[in-house]
Amino acid sequence: MTTIGEALIGLLEAHGVDTVFGIPGVHTIELYRGLARSSIRHVTPRHEQGAGFMADGYARASGRPGVAFVITGPGLTNTITAMAQARADSVPMLVISGVNALGSLGKGLGFLHELPDQRGMMEKVALSSRRVTEAAELPGAIGKAFEIFATRRPGPVHIEIPLDVMALPADGLRQLPKRGAAHVPGERVIAEARPLISAAKRPLILAGGGARRAGAELAALAARLDAPVVTTANGRGLMHGHELNVPASPSLKAVRALMADADLVIAVGTEFGPTDYDMYGDGGFVMPEKLIRIDIDEMQLGRRPAPVSIRADAAAALARIGDDVGDARKADGAARARAARESAWTEIGPAMQAQVKAVEVIRDALPGAMIVGDSTQPVYAANLYYDHDRPGGWFNAATGYGALGFGPPAAIGAALAVPDAPVVCLSGDGGFQFTLPELGAALDAAAPVIFVVWNNRGYREIETSMLDAGVEPVGVSPVPPDFVLIAQAYGLEAERLQSVDLLGVALKKARSTGKPCLIEVTVE
Repeated sequence: MTTIGEALIGLLEAHGVDTVFGIPGVHTIELYRGLARSSIRHVTPRHEQGAGFMADGYARASGRPGVAFVITGPGLTNTITAMAQARADSVPMLVISGVNALGSLGKGLGFLHELPDQRGMMEKVALSSRRVTEAAELPGAIGKAFEIFATRRPGPVHIEIPLDVMALPADGLRQLPKRGAAHVPGERVIAEARPLISAAKRPLILAGGGARRAGAELAALAARLDAPVVTTANGRGLMHGHELNVPASPSLKAVRALMADADLVIAVGTEFGPTDYDMYGDGGFVMPEKLIRIDIDEMQLGRRPAPVSIRADAAAALARIGDDVGDARKADGAARARAARESAWTEIGPAMQAQVKAVEVIRDALPGAMIVGDSTQPVYAANLYYDHDRPGGWFNAATGYGALGFGPPAAIGAALAVPDAPVVCLSGDGGFQFTLPELGAALDAAAPVIFVVWNNRGYREIETSMLDAGVEPVGVSPVPPDFVLIAQAYGLEAERLQSVDLLGVALKKARSTGKPCLIEVTVE
């Protein structure tokens, strides 16, 4: 007999899943039936939040959905923060959990791990939450999740299976629903965009995280329009080193001036969220009047309407517009981009510039690396201004939902998704302590992450904000442990640096080991 738990594993395999992250429990044993005999790798974090963040990092690095298995109740609630981060940053994540037996749900009888309404809670965070109550529902539930990932703005999807349903027979569940295809732009909407594009003398392109996998199409359109390309934090790595690239935040005055000067803005895969466009909360960002928006999600387009809204896959839309443009134009794009870059670099000032240079040391020491960040000073600075050398290779939790502790587990997920690429986790000493035990998970999974801990002994950014607001700092100086000794206790190679000047050499040495390593950089 094939059980629902075994059928679940088979369906995940059929949808191309090769890795799941989770901590097994008594309540999910049946979900694990058959996993050991499958082609799917299981990775055990030290906390369910880590499972969610690992799935997130895996998805961002690979472009495929990350999958987490968690237990009923606390296992699922521990995963909520990671799901919220994934929703904020449009990351495809499938969370499969148990739930108490059908007959007990909603009755408050005091069963272990009981919640008043587990699925109701998940419906507030996930794009979709579905309960499977019989075997015939399972293929449709899994298929719908992957359809969502393929056809709309991705995010977390939740499926729960009651304890008394997991072991039911599920023979013959082989048919898979067809996955939806990504949207392509129709002729009508291209015709609407054509007059705006034809009339533009100073066009500009904004590229967000939704354009990460449309690099070639983006570069081709930018060249034809001779348009500068401003990349948001999640769009960094696109157009690396290109004369039209402006790898700077739209929260900066220099970038806002570039946008204000443009007579047409084409925004692709960006939600115009405040963490990118109004980071300082000064209210200075103004939506462009002549705007063409490209986004895969209709609801997202409706939140900030534009004269022309194109619901489509980024690559398909950019390619279609590029074909429609025809011959290349001259719009002084390189000069406009260069002026914006120079002004933005000057604007961030010497302190931020020094932080950005530290990130550039990582990039230059390990070309093509995935740099996975937490909320720490060099990450904040690089989100303002930094040109990464790999599309999708710079991501962090300092924008969107802003969850501390994201970096270490997300980097593990990324390392497993792209095993040939160097992966660096850049975290502060405060944030690193949120998920520090995941060092053990990196070792278990043989994930060769280089953990770089930026140790300024506390929450320096918060302390500075308190001082700027005239508040006497309180609670911002938690004593950090000896990170080198802790890493060594887990069996990792580790070293402490007193200067960023030595970081490049240390990174190359760590990479040569092929194993997870830790480098602590002490900062005054």
